[in-house]
Amino acid sequence: MNVRLAAPVDMADLPVQRPSAPQTAAQARARFFNSGNAFNIVLPAVPARVFVDVAARALAAAHSAWFNCDQSARLGCDFPATTPLMLARYARVAPGDSLAVDAVATGLIGYVIAGDAYCRGGDAELMLAAGDVVLLPGGPRYRLHGGADGALLWIVGNQPQLAFDGLRPVLPPRVSLDVVHYPAAEIARQLDVLFAAGTNDATSGHALVFSSERYEASRSLLPSLTLGYNTLPPQAAQRAHRHNSAAVTLIIQGQGCHSLVGGQRCDWEPWSTMVTPAGAPHSHHNEGDGRALFLIVQDGGLHYHARTMGFEFVPLALPTACRPRCSES
Repeated sequence: MNVRLAAPVDMADLPVQRPSAPQTAAQARARFFNSGNAFNIVLPAVPARVFVDVAARALAAAHSAWFNCDQSARLGCDFPATTPLMLARYARVAPGDSLAVDAVATGLIGYVIAGDAYCRGGDAELMLAAGDVVLLPGGPRYRLHGGADGALLWIVGNQPQLAFDGLRPVLPPRVSLDVVHYPAAEIARQLDVLFAAGTNDATSGHALVFSSERYEASRSLLPSLTLGYNTLPPQAAQRAHRHNSAAVTLIIQGQGCHSLVGGQRCDWEPWSTMVTPAGAPHSHHNEGDGRALFLIVQDGGLHYHARTMGFEFVPLALPTACRPRCSES
């Protein structure tokens, strides 16, 4: 009589393994996977998206409030997130009112869309006006005070990164960032310097990259985040490219502009926030008669440090009929 032996269980089908006879609570917490099932984790994709409705609500708001560009439900996160490591928000401060800014982040990058505000907290005592950029260290609790016409700011931080690790920002006096203020007039002067300079085939358009005295060597603003003020002349397109950092983009100026992100067409709307997922081929197109301006925050600092930025130019991927346009939903 021939006996058929059962085939051994494939490693990939093994459930999580636990200690057979733990002697302590610390030993009992151990779990074991294997090379057949430890690396096949499937997470929800980061959607290419344009937050039009959120921007519209922030622009129209008469009261002081925060407006999050939050897609945590689609990302499977239990904390607010625009991308897995970044959160973009609009801060509306009504005239004569104030708004608390709890910076549970390594730092916050802010751009003043309209109005003016007085910012106070930690080492910060700043008068901010439309077009200004500001870097605030995480940890202190700041307060924005609206001027006569109030203020609207776009603020991006790495709160999801800290939430994922269960961390809190370092508090003064051990903060790893300094308050930095970039007035609109100085930004305009720096852009004029760029426009007067030439480019070559390896240059990805005319973009102003923000840094600080502390992070001059790494050309970033935070250890994990970078900021660029990108421009695109009329009737022009930025060459298609990809990189391993995700990006959140504030559309400052760009009539008749759109982006192609992973084969989807993302139409620009004034002051909307656009999400470019990590690794997605993308290009920007200006079919209007004026210069396009857009502010981009990336989690590029992490990838530069890890030597994994992976920037490369790629063939242009045209949108297809079966692929939807970027939208709020």
